[in-house]
Order: sequence, then C-alpha cells, then structure tokens
Amino acid sequence: MAAEEVLAGGGVNHVVRVGGTVRRPTGPWTPAVHALLGHLAARGFRGAPRSHGIDGEGREILDFVPGEVAHYPVPDEVRSEESLAAVGRLLREYHDATAGFPESPDLTWYFPPMSPAEVICHGDAATYNCVFRDGLPVAFIDFDTAHPGPRIWDVAYTAYRFVPLSDPGHADSCPVAEQARWLRLFADAYELGAADRGALVETALARLEQLISHMHEQAAAGSEAFARIVARGDDQHYRVDIGHLTRHRATLQAALA
Repeated sequence: MAAEEVLAGGGVNHVVRVGGTVRRPTGPWTPAVHALLGHLAARGFRGAPRSHGIDGEGREILDFVPGEVAHYPVPDEVRSEESLAAVGRLLREYHDATAGFPESPDLTWYFPPMSPAEVICHGDAATYNCVFRDGLPVAFIDFDTAHPGPRIWDVAYTAYRFVPLSDPGHADSCPVAEQARWLRLFADAYELGAADRGALVETALARLEQLISHMHEQAAAGSEAFARIVARGDDQHYRVDIGHLTRHRATLQAALA
C-alpha cells in the first residue's frame, strides 16, 4: 500500500491520504454517509467524494479530491465575489441532488434529523470543508455531520462561514456593509426563497448557539479534540459573532429583502 500522508486540518479527526484515497475514522453515522455519497454519485453530483468501503484498519475509504482546502486564515484567492457565488450554486446543487434520498429509520446520523427534512444538510459546509481549484469551489468534503433538515439550516451556516458573517474585529472578517452586500450575492446565487431569506439571520444565530452547546457537550463527554477547541476559546469567538449578528441583524436582513 502507498505511504500515508497526514492531511492538514483534521481538527477533530486524524485524516490521511493513501494514493488516490483518503482514510478517515468511522462512527455510527458512517453507513448513512456512505449511502448519501452513493446517492449523490447516482444523481451525477460531482461536488463530493465517492466512498469505497472500509479498509483493514477500520477506516472509511474516500476519493481524494485534488485541489486546495481553505483552512484559516482563508487565502485571499478564494475570497472573491465569483468564488462566493460559486459556493452558493454548489450548495444549491448539492441540496437538490439529495432530493429523493431514501430515508430509513435504520440510518444513524451524527446530528438528529430536523423538521422539516427538506434536504440532507451537509452540517458543516465551511471553507475548511471545501476544495478549491483556481480560486473556485469544486467540492465539499467531510460529510460526517450530514443529517436531514431544512435548507436554511445549511444555508445560514455556510453564509456565516463564507461571507463571513463574523465580527469585523476578527482577522478573516470584513465591514458590515460589505457583509450585507456579499450575503445578498450568496443568497441570490443559491436562489434562496423569500421565506428562507427572512429567516436567515435568526437561523445563523440559532446555528451558532447549537455549535457552542455541541462543543461543550462533547468536551464534557470526554472528547479530547473538543476539549482542546474549548480550551483555545473557540466558544468565545462564536459568542462575539452572536453579538455581532444580533447588533446588525436589521442591516443584514434588509440586504436580503
């Protein structure tokens, strides 16, 4: 077998490349994820890796998707209007491709299904889970947190990560007026409906609250990875962003109208 190369990122999981494949730890949700990836392949969606079962060490085997993953600090070359619009279109294509996925009570997801289960949410469609080529997004990776839910649950979090809807005091952020303009660009590229536009900022706030709770629950349950995340203050980073979204929700919502 080819030599293993540890891949960058991997804040929670130890991920390696072996030739043209990626090997990752499995969990109770892995069969559901592999069923989803198989469904996407059958629908002709090219913006996700294919799954190839489990290796002899109990790790899942996935395609290695060539390109660059935008870890923090996000490279300037992927911070463009063209790239942001392409992310909106890619997320919409992914959601549409999940239509008709044969939901089964036998499938276990990382997060419990949410109502209305309009699509299979990626759950963490962020810059660090997106592969870029020539500054444009070509695929989402790391589907561990996928689960049935409403489109807006994914859209709001992806907008938070890619616009980004973050306090301007944070290194990767930008002024509020620019956030509002870019948020409209993202929503237009996704072709987001009126009702979901009206719910986007509130959903982003709820999503960040859920993220903070999840981090602390996992750390309390003994996860060393999440304990490190909490120890370095990521929860406080998100609390600052909650304050930012709360203060500027009217401006951001007006941009979506």
